[in-house]
Amino acid sequence: MKKAQEKSRKMLAYSKNVLSKMTFDITLFKKELSKAYQNLLEEEIEELMNWVMEKFGPQYVLKPIPVRSK
Repeated sequence: MKKAQEKSRKMLAYSKNVLSKMTFDITLFKKELSKAYQNLLEEEIEELMNWVMEKFGPQYVLKPIPVRSK
C-alpha cells in the first residue's frame, strides 16, 4: 500500500506541474485534470481540486468529478 501512496503523491506533483502549463487553454486544462483524477487517490483528488480552485479559480474545476472506470 505504501508504494501506491508514494506513486500517487508523485502523480499529484506531476499533475500540478502539467496543469500549471495548461492554463492558456481551459479545454486542454480540463482534459488534463480529468486524466489526473484517474491516477490519484480520493484524498489527493480533493487536494488537487483545492489547489486548482486557489491557484486558477472555479472556472477550472471539473464538477462533477468524472467517474473512474476500472
